[in-house]
Amino acid sequence: MKKMGIIILLSILFFLSALVLIILPPGGGKVSQTERKYLNFDDGKIGLLIKAKDKNKPVLLVCGGGPGIPQFLLEDLYPNCLADRFIVCYMEYRGTGLSYFSDIQASKMTTDHYISDVLAVTDYIKDQYKQKKIYIMGHSFGTYIALNTVSQYPENYSAYLAMSQICNQKESEIIAFEYMKNEFKNQGNTKAVANFDRFDIKNSTEDYEKYFSSPLRDNSMHQLGIGTTRNMKSVITGIFFPSLRCKAYKPSERIKIWKGKALSHSFPVTKDAISFNSFESIQSIKIPIYFFAGKYDYTCSYELQKKYFETINAPKKEFFTFENSAHSPIYEEPEKAGLILDRILSENF
Repeated sequence: MKKMGIIILLSILFFLSALVLIILPPGGGKVSQTERKYLNFDDGKIGLLIKAKDKNKPVLLVCGGGPGIPQFLLEDLYPNCLADRFIVCYMEYRGTGLSYFSDIQASKMTTDHYISDVLAVTDYIKDQYKQKKIYIMGHSFGTYIALNTVSQYPENYSAYLAMSQICNQKESEIIAFEYMKNEFKNQGNTKAVANFDRFDIKNSTEDYEKYFSSPLRDNSMHQLGIGTTRNMKSVITGIFFPSLRCKAYKPSERIKIWKGKALSHSFPVTKDAISFNSFESIQSIKIPIYFFAGKYDYTCSYELQKKYFETINAPKKEFFTFENSAHSPIYEEPEKAGLILDRILSENF
């Protein structure tokens, strides 16, 4: 009987170990043609993942979305056009991803701090690859950081690629809120409509902030195909589970991704981003700007991106609509994006 108990215990331990390996497969944080770097800056470390197929290509610094979900996860999940045309530097914001550490003080994660980090990374990769200027791309939250950076420090950059530009996020949220509520009403989904009726995001700042970080917003956007991608129906199955298997990160780092994501809700920079109004704050920049916008993007309203494009002054500007995309057009329609980037590079590099 004792021997049988040991066999059962060992079987359970084997099963649990196998389950852990399935959920968190081993990985040393190494990916082909990708280099991992840490920059010591301002009493902290900034983690970088640099993907370079050809070190003679121009450099692209990517300011990803979130904050909290590393942009490299999209690189891992969606074969795309960036690494064929650039040396791509994925910067992980202080307090998140590879740049998450247990002693992070959330109150110090300010807009100015993030912009200073972008400049430090810019100086590093300019020097590393001997390029006087680099390209910079923002995605979603990252457009808030990138746009403010190029507005203040244009001398560092050849052009700004704005994917899903934040323009007036509160107005964007109201547009999306009304769209989703009406969609559910048309579907006869009275439960969903009642859930939306609990929030008065037009008139209550408290309701707006609660709604913005609520499961209702995120789940509804993905259910209706207006979230991260047109086809992603859930962040849990579309990002969370894949992140636990991404071998660019060690198993312990995959857990830290979500610790950083949870902490980022209390960052001052996050609150700044969701109250940012580019129409009022940044009416011109001194470098070319190219908008990459998904027609079905309600996370950052396509309609507002188009309006902002029409008002911003720049030495050159173009707006590209991706007809089959939501919030991540370069990843959703990589062939079209590649053709556009080829033309941009032929004009600027």
